[in-house]
Amino acid sequence: MPRSVGLHAYDTVDDLAQRLRAYVLDSQNSAFSRHDAFRVAVSGGSLPKILAQALLTPTSPASEAPFDFSKWHIFFADERAVPLDDADSNYRLVKEEFLDRIPAALGTPTVYPIDTALLDDIPAMADAYEQTLVKVFAARDSVRLPMFDLLLLGCGPDGHTCSLFPGSPLLKETEAWVLSIDDSPKPPPKRVTFSLPVASHGINIAFVATGGGKKEILREIFDTEEGKRLPCAQINEIAGERVTWFTDSAAVEGVEYAKRSHSGSL
Repeated sequence: MPRSVGLHAYDTVDDLAQRLRAYVLDSQNSAFSRHDAFRVAVSGGSLPKILAQALLTPTSPASEAPFDFSKWHIFFADERAVPLDDADSNYRLVKEEFLDRIPAALGTPTVYPIDTALLDDIPAMADAYEQTLVKVFAARDSVRLPMFDLLLLGCGPDGHTCSLFPGSPLLKETEAWVLSIDDSPKPPPKRVTFSLPVASHGINIAFVATGGGKKEILREIFDTEEGKRLPCAQINEIAGERVTWFTDSAAVEGVEYAKRSHSGSL
């Protein structure tokens, strides 16, 4: 495990959200200085709720709104092959928890959902989403991989991230940007997901993992040789210092890897 991976533990989710806000703001401002846009990929699970808490709660009542969502381009690191209003849709989750709650004064992000006209052809859906990335990140023959300004990822209790599951042959893919899956070990079975090279190719990569239910898998990821094969750990290995983990104390109980613990107000 590269020691350059940042593992930060906070006493409470509120403290975590406050620090995540500062991290995302720094990432946004750096991106604006490069190309006046902020290209972000998000996953589902508990992340959208924490993201909303972090980004839509000002640090003080008098603070000016620092985010300019009108320049945000939001992609989905993985998505379930369901209608956008389905309960299993990551788009619906992000929309309800975050997008619908953005104050009008902060602007409206450009969002790139899957093409639900292709629900009956998951490989075609993956190809179509890859072409969406190609259009935004320049011609495929001139860019080997899309470089996101920020990838916001979660960690499943089995160490999966996006829809890249432990032991999946998809982890060996090196060329495609977006992959299809029709036998996900978690329902629903049909999904599309970033490949491991794309999920590892961000200027900044943040994992958010909270709760005591994550402590065993985080110990495996950070402290064991066997854990290095897990998808989250593979991203740690590939991206190194570009990776920052935001956790609460319960999620890293017993983890021996060098971590920074943060107590009280930040």
